[in-house]
Amino acid sequence: MTDPAAPSPVRIDLPDGTRVTHRDVAANGARFHIAELGDGPLVLLLHGFPQFWWTWRHQLTALADAGYRAVAMDLRGVGGSDRTPRGYDPANLALDVTGVIRSLGEPDAALVGHDLGGYLAWTAAAMRPKLVRRLAVVSMPHPRRWRAAMLRDARQTAASSYVWGFQRPWLPERQLTADGGALVGRLIRDWSGPRPPEDADVETYQRAMCIPSTAHCSIEPYRWLVRSLARPDGVQFYRRMKRPVRVPTLHLHGSLDPVTRTRSAAGSGEYVEAPYRWRLFDGLGHFPHEEDPAAFSAELVNWLKDPEPDR
Repeated sequence: MTDPAAPSPVRIDLPDGTRVTHRDVAANGARFHIAELGDGPLVLLLHGFPQFWWTWRHQLTALADAGYRAVAMDLRGVGGSDRTPRGYDPANLALDVTGVIRSLGEPDAALVGHDLGGYLAWTAAAMRPKLVRRLAVVSMPHPRRWRAAMLRDARQTAASSYVWGFQRPWLPERQLTADGGALVGRLIRDWSGPRPPEDADVETYQRAMCIPSTAHCSIEPYRWLVRSLARPDGVQFYRRMKRPVRVPTLHLHGSLDPVTRTRSAAGSGEYVEAPYRWRLFDGLGHFPHEEDPAAFSAELVNWLKDPEPDR
């Protein structure tokens, strides 16, 4: 196990100096880095692109203060987790998530996922429903809604131009790591609303992207998503995603999100056969949990504590 105190661009404390517990857990044939704070029912937080566990720095504190065991994991190939040569399809990545829940010794978890992490949270809730107690998804439609929007909505296709650009070999990796990860900073600022993350936080993401092999592993899930649209394995995956989600679901979105259009995400409730709550944050972009962490955390905690979340 890596020494949590060793200098690292990802094994860091929270901005207010709070020390989180950094450790590694084994799941689904790989090793995953987690950052943990608090005690109580497990809430597992899944980051998106181009980030790592640090994106949940505000929610770790809020959830721990509210009486939860808050755990933010680095997805396969990112942050402090293993960079394996394969395994970046969503079904396998979702098994990483549910494997971490088991490795943490918990019977289930409330999953909170943003962007790609949200895509995997939807997938995990459909594939392993017994391990998911509740589901909260940020800035990401249900996988079948995402596929339909990418194929049929010209505006969503244009908004997701970066995903299409990732299909080129090698060049995207070089672009993401050039000039100390400058492109990562531009993407985060461009995708945010009027209140982007602080420069120091953006620089943290840039350093993490420059860890060898991270850029390649970060892109691989998006390459699968596009290349599988017409392949048998992709068709089979999206067929499996017809299986409804049967746990209470909170769907959060920023009204100014330039990457995932509101109309693409809205309507995902048709795949949820349980209480479903849609919450649109006015004036926020693709990262509502960072752009207005107080409002986001309050919404999330209140919903988690609501014994009967309504539609």
